[in-house]
Amino acid sequence: MKLTDLTFAEGFIRMCGDGWDQGWHERNGGNLSYRMKPEEVEEARGFFQEPGEWQAIGTSVPDLAGEYFMVTGSGRYMRNVPLDPEHNICVIEVDETGEKYRILWGLTGGGRPTSELPSHLMNHEVKKRVTKGAHRVIYHAHTTNVIALTFVLPLKEEVFTRELWEMATECPVVFPSGIGVVEWMVPGGRDIAVATSKLMEDHDVAIWAHHGMFCSGEDFDSTFGLMHTVEKSAEILVKMLSMRPDKLQTIQPEDFRNLARDFHVTLPEKYLYEK
Repeated sequence: MKLTDLTFAEGFIRMCGDGWDQGWHERNGGNLSYRMKPEEVEEARGFFQEPGEWQAIGTSVPDLAGEYFMVTGSGRYMRNVPLDPEHNICVIEVDETGEKYRILWGLTGGGRPTSELPSHLMNHEVKKRVTKGAHRVIYHAHTTNVIALTFVLPLKEEVFTRELWEMATECPVVFPSGIGVVEWMVPGGRDIAVATSKLMEDHDVAIWAHHGMFCSGEDFDSTFGLMHTVEKSAEILVKMLSMRPDKLQTIQPEDFRNLARDFHVTLPEKYLYEK
């Protein structure tokens, strides 16, 4: 038996492959991280190697002190994760200050976790707090149609949320808190991590302009399903806009209110404005 045979690791590896199959991870694009449960840490402990040196995270996440994560590697290709997971992903431990990490397993041949690690960990810290520990997955992918829309729609959460809600009836049920939007920023640094973590206080999905999407969820299925739903809605919108610039009919604000009532979700009124 290997660490990769553990249930959480199998789910992580499958999600990497699923994202590649969708076409969201050209070259080494995108990254995934998972906050391990205590019992999963104990299952995995027997497979840990000699710990690496403590390295600076590049930000401070004190509420994640002592936590363990499975993370994709920097410069690694999602398409290779199912083929050779031990070379392309790793398990890391955060130190007692929340400012350093060390590698306990994986990235054979050397390497480091994703360059987006500050964004992942800062957002894990937020989602751990606001969901009372329920959210464990952070996923970033280069979703084609969402990226295309960031060139033609105003970079406002009200606009993106409403337009994507209108494209498919299930959308307000899948992402009722709407979609946050981050204007273009240099990836991998503290600034984009801070901007995204502010949005994650009350959103589960954020769009990075001209870059991709950033999602949080309780498990691999719900997180992948969230990103898949948003991207499919974006695909419908792109197709609709290619046919004509305006809609002959669409879902109206009162329709959304009725939907929210019947499906027992809360839809913020700021997205239900009259056009």
